[in-house]
Amino acid sequence: QVQLVESGGGLVQPGASLRLSCAAFGSIVKINTMRWYRQAPGNERELVARISIGGSTYYLNSVKGRFTISRDSAKNTVYLQMDSLKPEDTAVYYCNADIEAPTWNNYWGQGTQVTVSS
Repeated sequence: QVQLVESGGGLVQPGASLRLSCAAFGSIVKINTMRWYRQAPGNERELVARISIGGSTYYLNSVKGRFTISRDSAKNTVYLQMDSLKPEDTAVYYCNADIEAPTWNNYWGQGTQVTVSS
């Protein structure tokens, strides 16, 4: 059994920063790509950023230059540093990962709320 546990969400003002964390727990053999998605009310879930096992990254156009995804493979953890936050970044943020434990499956975290408002 694998669990992804997110933390770091909250209520901040525009221009502020937040750092999300997502740690994977369980009988994990290997973690491949790790991702952050978000879903705002009334919108579809969208991919915000992803990072491969080798460190290659992808970002949604609207967050490029403001968000940074990173991972600590020793801790089975992925981070999302969010700077210069805007009201349109308000959403529930979900962690997602491809994990071998011992077979390969795709796992989701429970989500963490990020609200950007003055």
